[in-house]
Amino acid sequence: MLTKNDIVQVEISDLSHDGSGVAKIDGFVFFVENALPGELVKMRVLKVKKQIGFGKVEEYLSKSPYRNEHLDNTYLRTGIADFGHLDYAQQLVFKQKQVIDNLYKIAGISNVSVNQTLGMEKPYAYRNKAQVPVRRVNGQLETGFFRKNSHDLVPIDDFYIQDKAIDQLISFVRDLLRRYDLKPYDENEGTGLIRHIVVRKGHYSNQMMLVLVTTRPKIFRIYQILEKLVSQFPNLVSIIQNINDKKTNAIFGQEFKTLYGKDTITDSMLGNNYIISAQSFYQVNTEMAEKLYQTAIDFSDLNENDIVIDAYSGIGTIGLSFAKKVKAVYGVEVIETAVKDARENAKQNAISNAFYTVGTAEEAMAQWSKVGIKPSVILVDPPRKGLTESFIKASVAMEPQKITYVSCNPATMARDIALYQTLGYQLKKVQPVDLFPQTHHVETVCLLTRKNVAGYVNVDIDVKELKKDKLPPKPTYKQIQAYVLEKYGMKVSTLNIATVKDELGLEKQFSWKEDGMAAKNRPQCPKEKHDAIVDAFRHFNMTP
Repeated sequence: MLTKNDIVQVEISDLSHDGSGVAKIDGFVFFVENALPGELVKMRVLKVKKQIGFGKVEEYLSKSPYRNEHLDNTYLRTGIADFGHLDYAQQLVFKQKQVIDNLYKIAGISNVSVNQTLGMEKPYAYRNKAQVPVRRVNGQLETGFFRKNSHDLVPIDDFYIQDKAIDQLISFVRDLLRRYDLKPYDENEGTGLIRHIVVRKGHYSNQMMLVLVTTRPKIFRIYQILEKLVSQFPNLVSIIQNINDKKTNAIFGQEFKTLYGKDTITDSMLGNNYIISAQSFYQVNTEMAEKLYQTAIDFSDLNENDIVIDAYSGIGTIGLSFAKKVKAVYGVEVIETAVKDARENAKQNAISNAFYTVGTAEEAMAQWSKVGIKPSVILVDPPRKGLTESFIKASVAMEPQKITYVSCNPATMARDIALYQTLGYQLKKVQPVDLFPQTHHVETVCLLTRKNVAGYVNVDIDVKELKKDKLPPKPTYKQIQAYVLEKYGMKVSTLNIATVKDELGLEKQFSWKEDGMAAKNRPQCPKEKHDAIVDAFRHFNMTP
């Protein structure tokens, strides 16, 4: 039995979803930071749990030909670039495989080709937004990033994947804060003034916004600070203070004050100009977002008679990219300020055929149906938890010929596509797009088309009834455990099951998010148990 600090020779057989090497020893799965498949290493055991363990490399006995030897290991330790040690071409292959595996394991789809991942020619210094914590390290105010699974700040000057102008502004602000002896936030004691530095930069406009997140309104010598910032950075057109006095992991509080210039910046994407506020959702990689949106446009094969519904419309970036090619775009978003921005963005771009409303997509689609709006394309770009069953049924009830799905989570995407296929739609095209080089994240564009098969019955669906669907009783945790034990001879815990439920966006009896646990700190389920649990979910019709 292995214990902490044991050193053992292992071969790395796989990569976990977050870039750790995977090794198997006597039935245990070990996750090893900075290790790649095919490598033989001496591993020091850091922690051992019931079925899994964690280790670190003490010595490389052989190295992968795909290892990036030039990466500063700080980026791995903080999670800034959790795939940075892997050759970029192989990162793209890994992400394509993630999409293929999820479609097969969750949706049972293996007969649709998944294109090679679209990547960047220069896959670094691409982020147009930074959210950097400010803390005291060794007695001095520092900026950087938290070490993985902790709130211990690692000082960083060059953030590797951020626009270099953003890095320069952060360093300059840090030095000013030191000069005027402004106190960094101490989250244990709840003391100090400066919590975060947030910077946004227009990829094409080069306009920059700085947000200082503070615990209280008054900033000592703020006018001297503003004068030095503006003189040093002529593209800095917006300086904002956000006040967050809560003990929370949330970066922003409710109150914003414009200290200098405007409260927004502007940038463009696919020829449209957008107004971007401190809180706006705007893709952090403009170059690849344009490729993502263009892929969605190409997959949708639009014409001037098309009517498009843009669900999860945000500030309108995708829908307005469609608008100039179609008859009309109808967007819906639950965040009122985002809808206001979308309407203003349409006006700024002289787009008169895009209409935005506040509310849930289900409610909006029901209202649009009542007034005779029949979309030919429904565009969806949901958060990581994917679509709800009620949304999927409401969208099918509108009978669009095409559903263009933009996903940031291949697992929930596969789950949703499986349900769409049972309701009369067929997956036709799949294109992974690398919006986040050097990290494990992957975006995907999928096209589903309506099957022209006699026998599908069109029904009117009331949104209120969708929320009261008569579903068969859900299996208990004990039933899922019994199924896995009988079929695989493997015991799984309720925590294992809850972890996989959370990954797939399925309902569970508690919420890590509500309990304040950040995603990076949540428990992981070993791959073999994960796959067995997913099979049990399919057996009990929990995933379609």
